[in-house]
Amino acid sequence: MDRAYWLAFVAYLIPTFPLGYIWHLVALKDRYDRLGIYRDDVIIPLGLTSMLVQAALFAWLYPRIFDTSPDAWLGSAAKFGATFGLLAWSFAVLPVAAKYRMASVREFLRLETAFTAVQFAVVAPLIALAWRGRA
Repeated sequence: MDRAYWLAFVAYLIPTFPLGYIWHLVALKDRYDRLGIYRDDVIIPLGLTSMLVQAALFAWLYPRIFDTSPDAWLGSAAKFGATFGLLAWSFAVLPVAAKYRMASVREFLRLETAFTAVQFAVVAPLIALAWRGRA
């Protein structure tokens, strides 16, 4: 693996972990508590492991799917964010809303849709910049 891969890996992991932690367990904790779906003792290592797998796959897939030429980085970032943001939303938001008991499905969908949008708005350009001009 080359430098661009590891930069892309870090470009996903470094923003995603603090954003997820602060979003779910600090800033909006009371709203998630009212939904009544999360455990009292959240298992942080499982969430971090999930993010490590995602970072590895996204960093590897990016240059295989998206244009890495220097002048295409912004368009490729938008395509990556839209593609993988939508995929993440379909894996992580819709099935949870469909399967788990919660006080408000609508509120959960709002919170998690916003989280996914913010997450990919942050990481997509960073990953695109990591691969810019490399392949």
